[in-house]
Amino acid sequence: MNMQHFPRTSLAAKLPPFQAPPAPVFLVGLLLVCAVSITLLPLTMGIALLAAGAITIAVLIRPWVGLVALAIAIPWAAAWPLSVAGVALDGTDLLLVLTVAAWLAQGVVRRRIVVPRLPLIVPLLLFAGIQAVALVGAESYREGLPELLKWVQVLVLYVVVAAVLPKERAGWLVAGLLLAAVSQAVFGVYQFLNQTGPDEFVLMGRFLRAYGTFRQPNPFAGYLGLAAPLAVSLAIWVWSATMATRREPGRLAIDVVPRSWQQIALPLASVVICLGVLVSWSRGAWLALAAALLVVFLAHARRAAPALIVAAAALAWILVIFGLTDLLPASISARIGDLGDYIGLVDVARTEVTDASFSVIERLAHWQAAINMWTDHPWLGVGPGNYATVYELYRLPRWQDALGHAHNVYLNIAGESGVLGLLGYLLLWAAGIWQALRSTASNRRFVAAVGAGVLGGLVHATVHNVFDNLWVQHIYLVLALMFGLLAVLNSDEIKS
Repeated sequence: MNMQHFPRTSLAAKLPPFQAPPAPVFLVGLLLVCAVSITLLPLTMGIALLAAGAITIAVLIRPWVGLVALAIAIPWAAAWPLSVAGVALDGTDLLLVLTVAAWLAQGVVRRRIVVPRLPLIVPLLLFAGIQAVALVGAESYREGLPELLKWVQVLVLYVVVAAVLPKERAGWLVAGLLLAAVSQAVFGVYQFLNQTGPDEFVLMGRFLRAYGTFRQPNPFAGYLGLAAPLAVSLAIWVWSATMATRREPGRLAIDVVPRSWQQIALPLASVVICLGVLVSWSRGAWLALAAALLVVFLAHARRAAPALIVAAAALAWILVIFGLTDLLPASISARIGDLGDYIGLVDVARTEVTDASFSVIERLAHWQAAINMWTDHPWLGVGPGNYATVYELYRLPRWQDALGHAHNVYLNIAGESGVLGLLGYLLLWAAGIWQALRSTASNRRFVAAVGAGVLGGLVHATVHNVFDNLWVQHIYLVLALMFGLLAVLNSDEIKS
């Protein structure tokens, strides 16, 4: 573990002496259990158990391996749900518990658990604390506790990433995040072309809105939208760094030198992930990705006539969204044109609902329900996770289905946790954006590129969360991994 640059809080004095069993004995025992199980179980289950055993051993020896496995598992694990003691879990939950346990176990063995002092710990604690207070007055603790647990998981994983990920292994975590996103995007393109999915997602009779393993197109696009700016930013980095090295050999001595295969892999990953966002057919994701990529380009070209770039991008956005949509394919221009209804905030109660306007009006109706909750409980809301529980009391006529959330993170948090919860969330979000901005100013190009990519991902989530709630199916853990990655890469610059 190479985290000597972090200010640390040590719990060593509070830990009793502990004698760990010899490592070979433990590993041989685990392998014997796996071998016996394979002989007694069906082949598929036996192979799965063997893989799980190998991952467990690797994580116990090197906890940072669990972070890479977690990054890959986040989008896929929900496809194979588990039930442990009646509690619904998946592989992501198990990997998170295993990685945290490995970190704690190593600390116990060494009689010293190190907790780095990180810039986002206070905002995370504050937001989680407000959520906990808001939960006290909630109607349903069963719905509220999982929502609170989300942000506790983000806090814990953020700390664990900073504590166990060596800086020289940060590239592995980046690779895990991008590999998972590419695999989801490829799966989404397959769904789009082969109409593999529910009938309500069919497009133009020939295609189907991609949804990956997320059951809905919007969270699928939201997940890819967190990774796409990172892939694009690193693609820009690898090509600019390669050109700089050719012009001035030795210039990048203090930085990560890109390898030749990365010149192909990173641009290809960028295209595939962005294509995945496109085939989701999510208007909010399209708009959010445009904003995110603009931020990434500006971060890389802030010394190269940024005003010109901003002006060109703004002109293109205006032409596409509000003017010359006839230049686009009719299906896409019609899809984008509906965004004006959100901006206009039509009177939902008096607007006629048609097949074309249904999804827009439905979202606006749920926004209004969240506003009604916020108005009735201005300070602490109706309780985290309780939007659907109390929806019947605040809904508009004709809109009986609660949908689980308000399809707008900001209104959803305001309705569930009040103005205090909304302020806590915005403080956390601003602090995260500030950390990413700081990283873009690093003199190490790889660190700056990762910072620009994470910043773009945060911008994407900021915009997309106006039209949906992306913090579902463990997507929030991607935030924790990215925040922790920034902390590791900038550990030299964190002061006591």
